[in-house]
Amino acid sequence: MLRTVNRVVLGLVGLVLFLGGGAALAAGLGLDVPSWWPWGTKHDVLLSRSRRIRWHEQDWWWPVVIAALALTVLLALWWLLAQLRRARLAEVLVDSGDGEGALLRGRALESVLAGEAEGLDGVARAQAVLVGRRPAPAVRVALLLEPHAQPGDVLARLEGESLAHARDSAGLAELPAEVRFRAVKHRARRVS
Repeated sequence: MLRTVNRVVLGLVGLVLFLGGGAALAAGLGLDVPSWWPWGTKHDVLLSRSRRIRWHEQDWWWPVVIAALALTVLLALWWLLAQLRRARLAEVLVDSGDGEGALLRGRALESVLAGEAEGLDGVARAQAVLVGRRPAPAVRVALLLEPHAQPGDVLARLEGESLAHARDSAGLAELPAEVRFRAVKHRARRVS
């Protein structure tokens, strides 16, 4: 839901800015613009002198303008940071059998999962990140493979050992995983 709202708002803002910029560019180049457009020629200004001094005598005008602009900048920065924030799961809800449940720290499960994955033959380094919701988490695993590693074998062992241990220890019915492989950079062997 949030992604959809985010994309719709971003699309609308982009469309308004694109159309406004295109119309201003057309007026600046002397092209025909719609009759309702406030600036028809390249000599028109954004704010006329009468509009600029209209509120000049009012003491409240400039503080309100500055506060509105500052609020707009803060909201834009908040939105930007929200786009950069990663959706990492902080806790996993574990069924403790007493009807109450328990919370398992996401970082602890990630650390154990990455440690087990690094212990697999052919894996140089592993990272795990929990995503999703507390009762139904998913995991993203990034594996750095040694030159001799067979990705199919590593994936089968990861699923059969590391992911199975994590799923069983957290009491989860399933633990969907997205696994990404990268290879260690190494020199090519010389063949003579």
